[in-house]
Amino acid sequence: MSRVTPRPILIATGNQGKYREITEVLAESPLGDPLPVAWRSLADLPSAIDPPEETGRTFRDNAILKATAYSAASGWWALADDSGLEVDALGGEPGVHSARYAGLSEGVPRAAIDAANNRRLIAALADVPPPRRTARFRCVLVIADGKRVLAEAEAAVEGLIIDEPRGRNGFGYDPHFLLPQFDRTMAELPPSEKNRLSHRGQALRRIRELLPELLR
Repeated sequence: MSRVTPRPILIATGNQGKYREITEVLAESPLGDPLPVAWRSLADLPSAIDPPEETGRTFRDNAILKATAYSAASGWWALADDSGLEVDALGGEPGVHSARYAGLSEGVPRAAIDAANNRRLIAALADVPPPRRTARFRCVLVIADGKRVLAEAEAAVEGLIIDEPRGRNGFGYDPHFLLPQFDRTMAELPPSEKNRLSHRGQALRRIRELLPELLR
């Protein structure tokens, strides 16, 4: 029996925290044999691809924009995510602007961007009492082949925003995002538990369920 050649699929993110979470979840194989996929990173490309400007009004818009742009430029299928934090008391902000909430450019170290975003978030909620700080992380994932969308998945997880950061795991807003049912922030969860509960982990498992049919 001939061996199936793995299909290269580009994980289209330069955020190392996201890349680590995505590869950890996609490496799981609960149904048996691993998928015939060779996961690629941006570092595997022969030359750099300029990231597309994220002009979409929704997470889905931006996920499609990124997946199709990276797939068209690389010649591989591309998996792209757009995700962020929606805070009810802020009218859904930072939303699609989550990664750039404080206005810092992508040339700044990721840790500095995260710290600035969190400072702005907590300042914006200074007059909002804890019970009204309801929020959610939302994630949309898209796989594209050139300009054609092959699959997509969406998931969200509900929580509360707290002033003082807790935990050293995770990245972004994780230290300020409390899961009330566990009395722990996203940053206090071990990676395996975060991948099970998080918005990105849930969306990735849905995408992974769709992949066997796509790969046939």
